[in-house]
Amino acid sequence: MDVAIMLEGQNGLNWTRFQRIARAVEELGFAGLYRSDHFTNPQPPDLDSLELWVSLTWLASHTSRIQFGPLVSPVSFRHPVFTARMAKDVDDLSSGRLTLGVGAGWQEREHANFGFDLLDMPARFARFEEGLEVITRLLRSDQPVSFQGDFYRLQDAILLPRPQRPGGPPLLIGGNGRQRTLPLVARYADEWNGVFLTAERYAALNRELDHLLEAQGRRPESVRRSLMTGLFFGRDDRELARVLDGRPADELRAQGRVVGTPQAVVDQLGALAEAGAQRVMLQWLDLDNLDGLEALAQAVL
Repeated sequence: MDVAIMLEGQNGLNWTRFQRIARAVEELGFAGLYRSDHFTNPQPPDLDSLELWVSLTWLASHTSRIQFGPLVSPVSFRHPVFTARMAKDVDDLSSGRLTLGVGAGWQEREHANFGFDLLDMPARFARFEEGLEVITRLLRSDQPVSFQGDFYRLQDAILLPRPQRPGGPPLLIGGNGRQRTLPLVARYADEWNGVFLTAERYAALNRELDHLLEAQGRRPESVRRSLMTGLFFGRDDRELARVLDGRPADELRAQGRVVGTPQAVVDQLGALAEAGAQRVMLQWLDLDNLDGLEALAQAVL
C-alpha cells in the first residue's frame, strides 16, 4: 500500500509552506501529495488559503515523481468545464501524475462568504451528477459532445488539445455515502477515496462498491481504492502525548484516525491495506513541522 500526504489548503497554506512541503514529500519517498480545495475553514479565524489549481500547476512543473491532486474540487464553486480543462492541462504538464478528485461541495461558511449556492442535499447531488457527466464527456470523447441538464449545458463542445493520456487524468470521487456517493463512484470514477474510516468500515464499503461495480458491468479491479484520514503521530510516547493534547487515542482510532508511535501507525496502515486500501493519504496539519514529516517517512515508508 502506498502512503501519501494530504494538506488542508485553507489551514494556513501559502507559497513558502507549500513549496517546502512539496520538496520534502518528493525527497522523502512518499507516493503523493494531495490537498483540499477550500476558501476557508468551517469556523473562524480565516487563515492563508493558497488557490488549488495554481498550486497544482506549480507542483506539476517543480516535481518529477510524486502523484498529486485535489481531495476534492467541488462543482459548487468550480464550473466542471473549467475543472476538466485545467485538469487535462496540468496532467499533461506533469507527464501524467494528476488524479482529478471532484466533489459536490459541503462547507456552508465558504459558500456564504463568497456568494456560491451550496443548495440542499438532493439538488446538490443532482448538480454533482451533471458535473460528472460534463467532466467525463469532455475528457473521454475525442469528438464534440452535447449535454442538456438543469445546471450545465454543452453544445458540440470539445477540449483541445486532447489529453495526452487517453480519457484524461483518472477521476476520483471521495466520500462514504452508500445511497448517493458509492453509486456515483460505480458509474463514473476511476478511484474511490474513503474518508476517516476504520479498517472494518472500509472493508464493508469496499465490498459494497464491488457489488455496485459488477451491477454496472464493470470489473471491481478497474476502480482504485484509497483512503484519506487524520494522523496523530509521535516518535515516542512523550511526543505522541504532546500531539494528542489530551484527546483519547482509542476514541480517535474508533473515528478512523491513525494514531500512535511508529509501530502502532504501521500496524493500523497494515489493517487498512488488508481491508483493500491501495493508498492512504495522511493529513499533515502542522505545515511547519518538516522534522516530523521526515520522522514519519523513516518510521513508516
